[in-house]
Amino acid sequence: MLKVIVSGFLGQMGQVISKLILDRDDMELVGGIDRNAPSYKGDIDVYESILDLDKKCDVIIDFSHPSSLDNLLDYAISNNTPLVIGTTGYGEEEIKKLKKSAEKIPIFYSANMSLGINLMLSLVSKAASILREDFDIEIIEKHHNKKIDAPSGTAYMIANEINKVYDNNKLYTFGRHGKNNKRSSNEIGIHAIRGGTIVGEHTVLFAGLDEVIEIKHSASSKNVFAKGALTATKFIVDKEKGLYSMDHIINA
Repeated sequence: MLKVIVSGFLGQMGQVISKLILDRDDMELVGGIDRNAPSYKGDIDVYESILDLDKKCDVIIDFSHPSSLDNLLDYAISNNTPLVIGTTGYGEEEIKKLKKSAEKIPIFYSANMSLGINLMLSLVSKAASILREDFDIEIIEKHHNKKIDAPSGTAYMIANEINKVYDNNKLYTFGRHGKNNKRSSNEIGIHAIRGGTIVGEHTVLFAGLDEVIEIKHSASSKNVFAKGALTATKFIVDKEKGLYSMDHIINA
């Protein structure tokens, strides 16, 4: 039975993942990490910092905050513990740290753990390779009013996947307020909407002459991301050092 620690335990994703683990017979939730640990009154051992962790585990699932990354990597490397990271909001510096740490331990990282979203990445790449310069590309993402980062990590994933087709020559335009000029042909528009309890919705528009192609993914609950994270957990636990993603699962 896999012994699992959930970092970001008291967050929305942390709670969904923890409940799914408790319902499984092949995983054991042995503890949680959360900066709000003192407010927790339940039966699970929850620590304010991963550096306070005093028990062994087989894998750590992290859905916390970018500020937790350094301690997370230090602990995982020191204890040779595989990581599954679904935290969003990382910049280039954090991604560099992930890649560097993956030279020592196995790390599974994805800004979106949904298998559906990762299939969408393949579809938009295929569409871009066929449509090329004849279609303008716009990405619209919608999330609940408590989401902090904007645009979403998934929106960046989608844009980056499309941009590969164009040898990374496309420029990203974030909204168009104050831009009093016509749309450029070499841009990908990215727009963020925040409201209510929207779990997650991503739409890619390919707009050409007299026709529009729309590729869309909607998540109805956080279970889709939690299930993907647990699939990643089973996948990563016996892997060699390296940086892994959903591509490795889909193409396995």
